[in-house]
Amino acid sequence: MASLDPTTAPGSGSGESPAPADDPAIWELDLRGLRRRWAVAAKRGAITAEAMRGADRRAQAVGVPSHRLMEHAGTAVAAAVRALALDQDRWGRGPILILCGPGNNGGDGFVAARRLARAGADVVVALVASEARPTGADAARNWDRLDSDHRVTRVQTPVARDVAILGQGIEKAAIVVDALLGSGVRGALREPIRSAVEVILRARAAGIPILAVDTPTAVDLSSGEPSDPVVAADLTVTFHRPKMGLLTRRGAALAGRVLVAPIGIPPGADRG
Repeated sequence: MASLDPTTAPGSGSGESPAPADDPAIWELDLRGLRRRWAVAAKRGAITAEAMRGADRRAQAVGVPSHRLMEHAGTAVAAAVRALALDQDRWGRGPILILCGPGNNGGDGFVAARRLARAGADVVVALVASEARPTGADAARNWDRLDSDHRVTRVQTPVARDVAILGQGIEKAAIVVDALLGSGVRGALREPIRSAVEVILRARAAGIPILAVDTPTAVDLSSGEPSDPVVAADLTVTFHRPKMGLLTRRGAALAGRVLVAPIGIPPGADRG
């Protein structure tokens, strides 16, 4: 199927910029510049979380490796974190705190941590999970890659008490990144994720900018309906296409400004 050929992915004649990990120019851009750079993705029709998962699967089926999708997503997040920090005059004024769940959303956060460290930021990245390691192979690999980076402090918070201790110094963070849960969120939040959301809410109340990965944790990407507690973000970086849940009144209010980043999914992967 030519329409699913990975060589026709965004950036190869489609009018779209290269996917983020292949696009060094994004590190020179502010938020407005990133929005312009990724304008093609933002202009696509909105989809549900289920449709996004289908596009992801079909992209992998035609040869786009899952680890590359994660690399592009995490790089987009890192570039947006840097742009947000500069916009708020907070770059270099404290560590970037990235709270990561055990799944692929957390994996995007691990990639972002590595990319931000490479850009000169000090990063604290927390694995917020009862599990000792991330649950997916790509996420676990990116968690391990952080071990030798001197600019990255890795923290594991398997229970609510550990999350609370991490949150005691929250006012020192320059930016807080919510990479806890993405499109797979269902129902009430469990510990230690619930306590991590409460830490993010305290950070926002203290005036620290919040960036959400794909969706603010506890906002359904299809309906926009939130659970309680729910993250309220200043900026959300979602991927490939706008999401229906971030366009509803409640979802939009919780997402804040939204950037739609390409991640190398071929256009034909949307047709299943």
